[in-house]
Amino acid sequence: MLLNRSERNFPRVIVIGAGFGGVELARRLKNKEVEVLLIDRNNYHTFQPLMYQVATGTLASDSISFPLRKMFKNQDNFRFRLAEVLRIDAEQKIVHTSVADYDYDYLVVATGATSNFFGNKEVEKYSLPMKNIVEALNIRSYMIQNLEEAVLRKNTEDRQRYLNFVVVGGGPTGVELSGAIAEYQQHMLKKDYPELSTYDMKVYLVEGTGKILGALSEKSSRDAERYLNELGVKVTLNTVVTGYDGNTVTLSSGEQIPSKTLLWGAGVMGQMPEGIDPAIIERGNRIRIDQQCRVEGLKDVYAIGDVSAMISEDNPRGLPGVAPVAQQQGKYVAQHIMNILNNQETADFKYFDKGSMATVGRNRAVVDMGSFHMKGFLAWATWMFVHLVSIFGFRNRVVTFVNWSIKFLTKNSGIRLIIHKYHRPETIKANEELQNLKTN
Repeated sequence: MLLNRSERNFPRVIVIGAGFGGVELARRLKNKEVEVLLIDRNNYHTFQPLMYQVATGTLASDSISFPLRKMFKNQDNFRFRLAEVLRIDAEQKIVHTSVADYDYDYLVVATGATSNFFGNKEVEKYSLPMKNIVEALNIRSYMIQNLEEAVLRKNTEDRQRYLNFVVVGGGPTGVELSGAIAEYQQHMLKKDYPELSTYDMKVYLVEGTGKILGALSEKSSRDAERYLNELGVKVTLNTVVTGYDGNTVTLSSGEQIPSKTLLWGAGVMGQMPEGIDPAIIERGNRIRIDQQCRVEGLKDVYAIGDVSAMISEDNPRGLPGVAPVAQQQGKYVAQHIMNILNNQETADFKYFDKGSMATVGRNRAVVDMGSFHMKGFLAWATWMFVHLVSIFGFRNRVVTFVNWSIKFLTKNSGIRLIIHKYHRPETIKANEELQNLKTN
């Protein structure tokens, strides 16, 4: 069903994706003479920087998620549709979705990114990525399932596969995830599983370049690596994963790590619906845009955030895939659209880098703000404050603060529940074959 253009009093702005950029743009259009239609496959916004804390049990999933309809309940010109976007018809200015077809005056693609396995199908099949809430909960369940399995294994070599946790990717996600797992090993493993030895559990971080936290300063990189070493994480640099069959991780150095758990945070790629010309897709599956966030060759179509590639002399690889970029672009495009409607010019987009930070566990973090560098407790407190005030919803902030306070005081994170068991592909296939044999 195509919704008739004549039903509207104001121009329609369709935003695809409820990430940081899409939400910021929609909010900036409040009380403007436009109709905002936000389309997403989920009915909530996720605060992705804290996803790893859901995966490791510090926070519940609803602590970093906020309902979109509640978020925009006081915005009269806002509408939301829970749908999968199937295709964009830029010529007819129509977005085809799983529930209806919607015409638009302005379209903003803010669909974000998904995991990039760089063509390694074996790794893609057996590893666990962490780009959404469901994947984070899969990691939490699977890690606990493997610890439960380790208790049952009498053979030392067999048990070790369940106690080796390999994290791939030395960016903030990989560093924070491996640090959180190592803290669990040090402070909670023996309490939960007295049958297991703390020394038997091992955490590996594998990074393909020469340093972790490549986007941060050399000081921050060195400090973060030292913190990981203090937590017992084995950091391996200039090394990539070449294979993983679900039992053994093979590295480019030739080393093999027996492990049932490979957590993938090594790369991202843009995700987008059909209808975008492949000729304007840049490295990392990102849409090429001009300096005003407009998709090249398309009229009244913008792309922002991780799915976009704003290439320039200063940024030959595009802007970094971080939340502040998406938020600033969302604010900019909202103003750009209003300027067009008011026949006003808009200057080119300029990204203002407020700084970067990453935490490596309790009292351990690094912060870069221009040439100023912080580390240790002060950086950790700064990281906590910035993330706490950035979460949507008063309740979520309070719950997160309480959980963090309890963990700080007791060194204990409390959500170690297997609500839905995670079954790897070969397990699913084996169960199906067994069921077929019983049926026949």
